[in-house]
Amino acid sequence: MDLKTGLVGSGSTESRELDLVIAGGGPAALAAALYAARYDIDHIVLESYQPGGQAALTAVIENYPGIKTITGGDIVTAMKEQAESWGAVFEMASVLSAEPLKDGIQIKADSSTYMARNLIIATGAAPAKLGVPGEDKFYGRGVSYCATCDAPFFRDARVLVVGGGDSAVKEALHLSDFVSELVIVHRRDKFRAEPYLAHKLLSCGNCNVMWNTTLKEIKGDESVEGVILNTPEGEKEMKFDGIFMYVGRKPATEPFANLVELNDNGTVRTHNIVHTSRENVFAAGDVTDNDLRQIVTAVSDGARAASAVFDKLQ
Repeated sequence: MDLKTGLVGSGSTESRELDLVIAGGGPAALAAALYAARYDIDHIVLESYQPGGQAALTAVIENYPGIKTITGGDIVTAMKEQAESWGAVFEMASVLSAEPLKDGIQIKADSSTYMARNLIIATGAAPAKLGVPGEDKFYGRGVSYCATCDAPFFRDARVLVVGGGDSAVKEALHLSDFVSELVIVHRRDKFRAEPYLAHKLLSCGNCNVMWNTTLKEIKGDESVEGVILNTPEGEKEMKFDGIFMYVGRKPATEPFANLVELNDNGTVRTHNIVHTSRENVFAAGDVTDNDLRQIVTAVSDGARAASAVFDKLQ
């Protein structure tokens, strides 16, 4: 089968033909890589320029079975090393587009063009923006989406965290070890986060919660100086040195919009967990519409996707 048939005007100086391309570098992609290598599938992993994905930026992981506690960086490093020990092939490259061919898929990356019989989309999701005034202006100057990355810059500062899910609460707990005072605002009257995490945050000595409250505006001159909040009592202006935002995630599916069906929120529409609207394209991890998005479910998805590819190639 010649997958190069149908390739017209790619502009690429190089193309490679493979049984499988895995797009992504987080736990789902790493698990898919491990299983693809063990299944002896001719493959490559395009891991973009953030190896380990969002998981690598997680300060502490306490709910991965068999491991009491570990950092996100350590667990994804171990996953990649294990996959490489079985022969998994990685390349640091970002997928720009993916188009269907008669017998496969043309995948353009910023380094090369690949002709693949199968594709696993495991590109994950990045933090979403709230879209309030000042958010873009002060990004990198007091506004952050990653406490693991930026917490040391806010030592002994007064910080606001926006959100109420697992990410918001985990990152708030990490921040609490650095800042003098932390306020978390949540639009509801209770957290959506795992109860254990919520209880831990509520018992934190330097943390306070403002329920039924939303962020209206971020203010400052050269950097963040304060915010305007919508509270049950009306608008309230408060001073803060930093703002950390955790209001959802934006799936990295733009390159695949012409290849598979997407949901209204941009996630890949799946059935039978990892199958998509195209029979030779599979999806795994946070890029999908599956309800539970954890490292343990991501690696499960990756293993299932690689297994599905193996079965299809038989």
